[in-house]
Amino acid sequence: MMESSVSVCPVPSEQQPINEYQELKDSWFFSWPTLDWVSYSRKMAWIWGWSWLVAGPVAAASFPPQKVVVQFLLCGGAIASLFMILALLRLYLGWCYVRDRLTNSTVFYEESGWYDGQSWSKPPEIIMRDRLIVTYQVQPILQRLHKTFGFLAVIFCLGSLIWVFL
Repeated sequence: MMESSVSVCPVPSEQQPINEYQELKDSWFFSWPTLDWVSYSRKMAWIWGWSWLVAGPVAAASFPPQKVVVQFLLCGGAIASLFMILALLRLYLGWCYVRDRLTNSTVFYEESGWYDGQSWSKPPEIIMRDRLIVTYQVQPILQRLHKTFGFLAVIFCLGSLIWVFL
């Protein structure tokens, strides 16, 4: 009987790309883009709403809400959106890292510390499995994040146009 390539993999379990993918998918924060659209949108709105705790006072310092409501709302919304952009950027970078680890045919890993890095070439069946995971699991997540960034860009442009005409 022939041994599987996975069983002879020298990469520590927690550094194997498939396990990194599974860990990311199961984590509290990084699982958000894997949710359905409604749940994902609620999470993003949750970040945006809580960001108003910082954005509101900052916007109110420049634009008193009693006098210039629209400018206050536009400024506060833009500041709150910056927090959302930071959260989206963190999600994007995490998923890109896992995508790159899964796509590469060579896995770099550390046996006991940063000073003894090694590399392992994936066998063809592992390469195919990992690339299928990227194609059908990770790419849709990254596309959703791209769409969210695009939506925010449109909102910023609309806010800028409204600001110009005030």
